[in-house]
Amino acid sequence: MIDLLIKMMEVDSTSGKEENIVGVIQKHFSPERAVCEIQDIPNGKKNVYYKWGNPEIIFCSHFDTVPPFIPPYNEGKRIMGRGSCDAKGQIAVLAETCLQLEAEGKTNFGLLMLAGEEVGSYGARTANELIKGCKYVVVGEPTENKLIKAGKGNVLVEFTIKGKAAHSGYPAKGENAIERFRVFLNKLKGLEFPEDDILGDTTYNVGMLSSNNAHNVISDNVSFKVFFRTTFATHGILEEKINEICDKHTEYKVQYGDEPIEFHTVEGFETGIVSYGSDAPELFNLGKRLLYGPGTIFVAHTQEEHVVISDLHKAVKDLKNIYYKLEKEIGE
Repeated sequence: MIDLLIKMMEVDSTSGKEENIVGVIQKHFSPERAVCEIQDIPNGKKNVYYKWGNPEIIFCSHFDTVPPFIPPYNEGKRIMGRGSCDAKGQIAVLAETCLQLEAEGKTNFGLLMLAGEEVGSYGARTANELIKGCKYVVVGEPTENKLIKAGKGNVLVEFTIKGKAAHSGYPAKGENAIERFRVFLNKLKGLEFPEDDILGDTTYNVGMLSSNNAHNVISDNVSFKVFFRTTFATHGILEEKINEICDKHTEYKVQYGDEPIEFHTVEGFETGIVSYGSDAPELFNLGKRLLYGPGTIFVAHTQEEHVVISDLHKAVKDLKNIYYKLEKEIGE
């Protein structure tokens, strides 16, 4: 398991470079009784799908990572580097779980490894269309070895605020898009969202800010993106709220979004909720969805990303326990 993790982490599969890792996975993970399928994604990327029989339970995670690429470093008790917990560490754990289930004679499960989770889940959307007959999908994300009960939704919105260029020595001759952006941010901050009993507050983050005006020219255009984390109480009213703060100078386009999700759980595990996204919302054709994995989201996407090795081993035991509980549910 650790060797597979290190091999995967040695490969730069940051967003847009996922194809680099497909061959590495096939070379270093070759279970005896599984059939490996490569799923072609319309944008040219690929998913990797191992099947033992006709899977009714699928273990799933993603092999793309956020930049920058950070090579692995084994400290003895933990493994540092990009993807250690989000989410190559998840794949290594799921792969080991599958090998142990194979050794125990099980033949109704699969291992699905997806591209593109960090940039819109395009791999998950393809898998959702292709896979039939699955009753449960266990999605691997860093949940601190907890089974997750619910997760926030998300909506990415691109905004453009228009102005009129003018010489900066004569600002009254122009219409400053930067000033209009400041006013917009104040309105955004002032929005009041209902609090959700399960998922709490609705939050947002502003990024990809761009205004190409020279230092001595009044800005005529500001573009930026706002990534909203929505709840059961607010996902359906978000666009209504956006319209409240937009005027004739402001245009917006919803780029993508996932609804908040209630996950399936089984008894015997500590539970929690999460505010981050995953591929799970896009896998709705794969039956009931579960979210579980080692590591913490608080170090994912940072220079300090790591996973504790003992948590990896605990995860394998937990995942096998989850599998047998789900298998019992299928039998009932």
